Formats: sequence, structure tokens, C-alpha cells
Amino acid sequence: MGSLKRLLSTLLSIVTTRLELLANELQEERLRLAQMLLFALVALFCFSVAVLLLVMFVVVLFWDEHRLAVLAGLSALFFLSGTLMAVLLRSKARAGSRLFSASLAELAKDNEQLKESGQLGRRS
Repeated sequence: MGSLKRLLSTLLSIVTTRLELLANELQEERLRLAQMLLFALVALFCFSVAVLLLVMFVVVLFWDEHRLAVLAGLSALFFLSGTLMAVLLRSKARAGSRLFSASLAELAKDNEQLKESGQLGRRS
């Protein structure tokens, strides 16, 4: 009866640990998705401002030269910022999710240990 209680205790401990690991992985995935959304919104904002400034640049094209330099510089700055955010977003999306990878690795280790202990028990 004592060995059954130890076995149940061990199984409960394993399940608890795996559930905690699963919760951590879900939290990491939520943070990754939130970061991707932020990158997308910043990229969209930067491209929107760049287009607005580019339109203003064309309108002011024949006005004083100082305004053109400032508008061209700001347009370039926002285009570069938007491009950088889009590249970061694409790399995050291509990196993929590591959701449940640690849990699956731990379950594989548990499975190996159970197989080994079962084989050792048969040899004894």
C-alpha cells in the first residue's frame, strides 16, 4: 500500500510540474503574439506618416528649399522606421512558435525514464 501511495504521489508531482510548464509556455506565446501585434501597429503607423509626409513633399515641391529638406528627411526617417518594424515583424513570424516544446521534451524524458525503469525492474 505504501508503494502505491508513493507512486500516486510521484504521478501527481509529475502532472503538477507539467501543468505549470504548460502554463508558462502559454504565457510566453501570449507575449510573443502581443509583441508581433505591437510591431505591426508601429509599422503601419510609420508607413502612414511616411505617405502623409510624401504627399506634403509633393505639394510643397515648388516652395522654399528648407521645407523640402525637412520633409524629405522626415519621410525617409518614417519609411526606414516602417521598414525596420516590418522586417522585425516578419522575422518574429518566421521564427515560429515554441509553444509546448519544453513540455514535449519533458514528457519524452519521462517516457524514457519509465521505459528504463521498466527494463531495470525486469532485469532484477
